[in-house]
Amino acid sequence: MTSAISLPIRLEQLVGSDRVVASESAVKAFAIAGRAPMAVLKPRSAEEIAEIVSFAAVEKLALLACGSRSKLELGMPPRHYDLAVDMTALRGIAHYDPGDLTVSVDAGMPLNELAKKLAAQKQFLPLAVPCSATSTAGGAIASGIDSTLRQQYGTARDFLIGAEFVDGTGKQCKSGGRVVKNVTGYDLHKLLVGSLGTLGVISRLNFRTFPLPELCGAHLAVLPTLETALNFHASLLNSGLPFSNLELFDSGFSALLSSHLKTIGEDIPESVRATGWHVFASFEGSEAVLQRITRELQKLADRAQAERSETLDLQHSHFVNEGLREAFDWLRRAAPGLSILRIALPGVKSVDLKQILDLSEPSPLRASFLLRACNVAYLAVLAANDNAQSIAILERGISALFSRVETRNGSAALLDAPPWLKERINVWGRQRPDFPLMQRVKQAFDPQNIFSPGRFVGGI
Repeated sequence: MTSAISLPIRLEQLVGSDRVVASESAVKAFAIAGRAPMAVLKPRSAEEIAEIVSFAAVEKLALLACGSRSKLELGMPPRHYDLAVDMTALRGIAHYDPGDLTVSVDAGMPLNELAKKLAAQKQFLPLAVPCSATSTAGGAIASGIDSTLRQQYGTARDFLIGAEFVDGTGKQCKSGGRVVKNVTGYDLHKLLVGSLGTLGVISRLNFRTFPLPELCGAHLAVLPTLETALNFHASLLNSGLPFSNLELFDSGFSALLSSHLKTIGEDIPESVRATGWHVFASFEGSEAVLQRITRELQKLADRAQAERSETLDLQHSHFVNEGLREAFDWLRRAAPGLSILRIALPGVKSVDLKQILDLSEPSPLRASFLLRACNVAYLAVLAANDNAQSIAILERGISALFSRVETRNGSAALLDAPPWLKERINVWGRQRPDFPLMQRVKQAFDPQNIFSPGRFVGGI
């Protein structure tokens, strides 16, 4: 193992003195759960990344690649953390063919910059993830965080058509290609989605792009009970209408959303502030398409006897859409000690949700619920206060919630939580039957176990 004293000097020889920082203040900015690396490197090319990884493998140094660091706390803190690889210097567009609807970008490319480049050609990438002002393409893929456009465009796996990355031996690897119709080899790049940097350092990503919609619209309905909201939600799914986003949330979430919009100085639609279960639908298309969808939505809302039914104007539609996209970011800052769980269910029934959401204790926990596309839900849980009794209730409540989800053949993950809670609870839930396969994949990609060891499922 390289000594801590000689490490910065050797790293400077590797990538240049202007690309290595080891001061206490600099490395602290890359800390995870209070654990900071010994040095931060900022490579300028895939070749430099390969040299860094090769060096780390020989010296048995654990490293973690990151972009804007907006989602660095996802998963468990790594068991070892010696080097942080700052990817933000790799931010170019390597290839863009508007006619073929494909683009290749470096991993450190900020998504907001990419959006501007694509918009100039009336195209976009449906990667509507939180922390949009700072998120990078590589970070969005590695984190696997949900896009609010999943309802219509699918997940990143559906429009990520290729990638370049460096494996745990320092080898530069490629998967897929730069065209949509690529039939050679395996789609290994899809394994990088949500891997939290545990399989490789992503250097480049190839995406399919989409035409920018002509117009956008949104509708918000408020219903009195979970059953009526779920029935209305199901009627929208069965209507065949082309929704870009469809979300259901409770009064707790709507109150937090209203507070967030008020904090950033935005006007809040009356229907957002209303008490009850909310169903939000957004849609895209021509003026004629939007008018037809709006009429159908109003009919379905009347049939469901919604207490409120409102077609949002363009400004309010934008504010609510933005608020929902950024939910993960502002929820985790809504209150100290708040925990956020992601729950995936095979089906959504009111009886199952009621039992899963039952967090009652002698001193109840406060919870806010959001249901997204494909039966993926988010639950924000907060203890009444930070005393020992409330902390114990929070731990028991979340542990029980994991069990209830798993008994219904679902899965849960604790995305954000106080460090003490992550130490007491397995944030990934019960070990899945395919875990041995995951271990073999990790071994194949990272034989020295230098990429974020312990951060992913089962300590991978």
